[in-house]
Amino acid sequence: MVFFLLFILALALTGYFVLNQPHFGKAPSGKRMERILKSPHYKNGRFDNLNATPQLAEDTSMPEVMFRFLFGKTPDKTPSKAFHFQKTDLQQLRHDQDAFVWMGHSSYFMQIEGKKILVDPVLSGYASPFSFTGKAFAGSDVYQTGDIPVLDYLIITHDHWDHLDYNTVLKLFTRTKKIITGLGTGEHLEYWGYDPENIIELDWFESADLGNRFKVTAEPARHFSGRGLKRDQAIWASFVFETPTQRIYIGGDSGYDDHFKKIGEKYESFDLAILENGQYNDDWRYIHFMPGENLKAMKELNAKRMIPVHHSKFALAAHSWYEPLTKIAKLNTENLRLIYPKIGEKIDWKDDAKVYEKWWEKYD
Repeated sequence: MVFFLLFILALALTGYFVLNQPHFGKAPSGKRMERILKSPHYKNGRFDNLNATPQLAEDTSMPEVMFRFLFGKTPDKTPSKAFHFQKTDLQQLRHDQDAFVWMGHSSYFMQIEGKKILVDPVLSGYASPFSFTGKAFAGSDVYQTGDIPVLDYLIITHDHWDHLDYNTVLKLFTRTKKIITGLGTGEHLEYWGYDPENIIELDWFESADLGNRFKVTAEPARHFSGRGLKRDQAIWASFVFETPTQRIYIGGDSGYDDHFKKIGEKYESFDLAILENGQYNDDWRYIHFMPGENLKAMKELNAKRMIPVHHSKFALAAHSWYEPLTKIAKLNTENLRLIYPKIGEKIDWKDDAKVYEKWWEKYD
């Protein structure tokens, strides 16, 4: 009995030590918490989705999901050979050139009408609390923080490990003018040393005037948040980035729901929508798109073009690494304008004459 109690005590102390490491972040407090308590989306001690959203589907349980994830067999869950991509030199882009460069998963760089923007960068080689798990596919992690130019805006859609990477943002602070994120996530950033004066922290439906006819608005997503044991202390969001001539939808992570139709009606149209495509499973079908739902969301957003992301870098679900791309291409029976950049490839999303190869077929 004594040894058992000592074991439990050691386990508890280890857990306490691990969870109090800086990269786990910090729960909101002080004036930020006062603001959160006034949010209509914060109820019973946590942020909530607009509609009822189970984390897991009704016909499954967490033990079942964990067993299948840890011990189930998934053919081609990771590529059989290393990727070989060409890296665009972001430091040498012409200032007047619009460009999009995908860095794998949900990390991407955009230059829009002179503004340099980086979204959800995870450049440390893994997407988890520990470097030995959630490793990037060989050849997918082509960008390092030293490759990133001085940023006008760093956008963080939510605080999950595969979107907010402690080691990456820590190195980017000195080269980031402003961070745009959802309400509550600023606590992590401030705790890690970022100047709160440079954090634009928005609740759903709130906007920030960025000057010179640039504007950003936080819109809903259907997902959740959390880096430790306590979930939903910061809001998860999509963002509408408006310029003098364009409107871009930054989707973050989201399951399908009626908010896409409402956003489409509110803004009328988008020049580009960047939507998740991958890491899905029927067990968590409410918080991530199932195949084809992103196409439906694209139409409801009235988006002229879509870049599917959230794939081809980390294996976070039980499907082959190439399945999300294969399926979206097959399901696109209406020939919607889908853009399939390679990692590191510079593209102009407005060039509708460009034909994008199905690059993943060379590796499947």
